[in-house]
Amino acid sequence: MAISFSAETLRLLEGRNYAVLATINPDGSPHTSTMWVGLDGDDLLFSTVEGRVKHRNMLRDPRVSVTVWDSADPEISVDLRGRVSMTPDPERLLHIQLSHKYDTDPGEDRPGAHRVIVRMAVQKVAGHAA
Repeated sequence: MAISFSAETLRLLEGRNYAVLATINPDGSPHTSTMWVGLDGDDLLFSTVEGRVKHRNMLRDPRVSVTVWDSADPEISVDLRGRVSMTPDPERLLHIQLSHKYDTDPGEDRPGAHRVIVRMAVQKVAGHAA
């Protein structure tokens, strides 16, 4: 079922606001990472490198949670829950696109690194901006 985002949620997701991704470690404990995020329709997009903890966790268990907060007012936030899928991004296109959104240099990945696009199908939205 497709989720409809409120205008305030869209403002947060489309703006230069950082997100925290929560994945599940093998022992059931949470793992969090600060991320750049983008949108493609109703899907949240972000980039990572194969082999990182978050990548391994999402391969094993695609259930994730993402919190995005307003950089101008951190008390305004939205929490998204859903499942992810991943596709190769050998040219780092999403990573570079997101670096432009966040007005920063994308930097270089370690030699031999392989980037993936993570697509989150949002199943639940909650929070102050929901």
